[in-house]
Amino acid sequence: MTALWWVRRDARLADNPALLSAQEDGPAAAVFPWSERVHLWSGRRRAHLARALWSLREDTGGALGIRRGTPADAVLAVARESDARVVWAQAEHSPAGLAEQAAVEAALEADGRELRLIGSPYAVAPGRVAKADGTEYRVYTPFSKAWREHGWRAPAPDAAPEAFRPVESDVDLDQRAAHADAEDPIDPRPEFREARIHDALADFIGGDLDRYKDERDRPDLDTTSRLSIPLAFGQLHPRTILAATGPLRSDAARRFESELAWREFHADVLFRHPSALRESLNPVIPDDAWVTGDDADLAFREWRDGRTGFPLVDAGMRQLAQTGWMHNRVRMVVASFLVKDLHVPWQRGASHFRRALLDYDHAQNQLNWQWVAGTGRDAAPYFRVFNPDGQADRFDPERRYVERWVPEVDTPAYPERMVDHKVEREVALADFQRGKGSG
Repeated sequence: MTALWWVRRDARLADNPALLSAQEDGPAAAVFPWSERVHLWSGRRRAHLARALWSLREDTGGALGIRRGTPADAVLAVARESDARVVWAQAEHSPAGLAEQAAVEAALEADGRELRLIGSPYAVAPGRVAKADGTEYRVYTPFSKAWREHGWRAPAPDAAPEAFRPVESDVDLDQRAAHADAEDPIDPRPEFREARIHDALADFIGGDLDRYKDERDRPDLDTTSRLSIPLAFGQLHPRTILAATGPLRSDAARRFESELAWREFHADVLFRHPSALRESLNPVIPDDAWVTGDDADLAFREWRDGRTGFPLVDAGMRQLAQTGWMHNRVRMVVASFLVKDLHVPWQRGASHFRRALLDYDHAQNQLNWQWVAGTGRDAAPYFRVFNPDGQADRFDPERRYVERWVPEVDTPAYPERMVDHKVEREVALADFQRGKGSG
């Protein structure tokens, strides 16, 4: 009997328990639902999704079906067509992912079929790392220690690329992929084929990883792994990365693994506190501290367009606009500037990142913004206000990063500064003190 693999954030053949389970008794059918929510993404992100799915379809010999509709409708339709009584899928833990699972499960159950969930996008599924009394870790460091002690399974074997039954598509990925360059002017273009992603991981482990611990905060050097995009699209599992770094005894490898631990910590927080998607876990300043109305709109637009007059902030926002990616150190700087210099709520910045980032991930995005804003778990204290000039001097000392993205920085065409950082820092600190008093 045919089983169906519901493709979610696991668009890959390697280390994929859901796919292996679907293929256990013979060739499996496979479907990815192209739902309306995809059209809320940026054109660049949709284009990258199309490329990832195109690659997966090539790897399955053309068998993967891409169907328009909600996950419940698309999965049920293909289950009926392929006579699949069981649908296998990777478990999700975000609010949207849980809602999708419930809808698909209900639709299948009403039709006499079954949804079985196995695996997750994480080395350790959210909710599994807990204190001895069962309560959550609210601070990263003890969480990361417990996460390591909990451990994770070795990567699963590769699935059989020939063990698929063909499913018809009603989305023309070839056309979307062909037109992707018009929407996605990344140079160099990010690699989207699964085999090349594994090559990139191996190249990083054998090369830039040695410098990662010392240079990871340098946007001018950019020795980061660039693996956040395939992780976000599910073309690479964190277990695969941890299996590659585990045998190494270097401080750089442990530092790199700690970034994966942060990813898993944030996923755990969002799983336990779904409201963190939109609400501050720990409101730290009074509501009247935020700029509103036309002033807020103007401040946001100048920040979004990279015209604040602060070179490092503008460089980061222009890199994001032009590539769909931004160096992590710079992400912290631009986020701090929006919230603490321009006094715009973190939710507005997080929403812009959701639309613009290729590597968008619900938990990572929202909880990283809350970390900078001082409202999240183990967050940077609200009184930590990143100085854009000091950050630039320290992490872009020769201004290579700034001059790449803001070539007019030393000309009269470059805009004057929107605000006085020293003044706005004092305003932010005063608001924090008022918030403490009211709390």
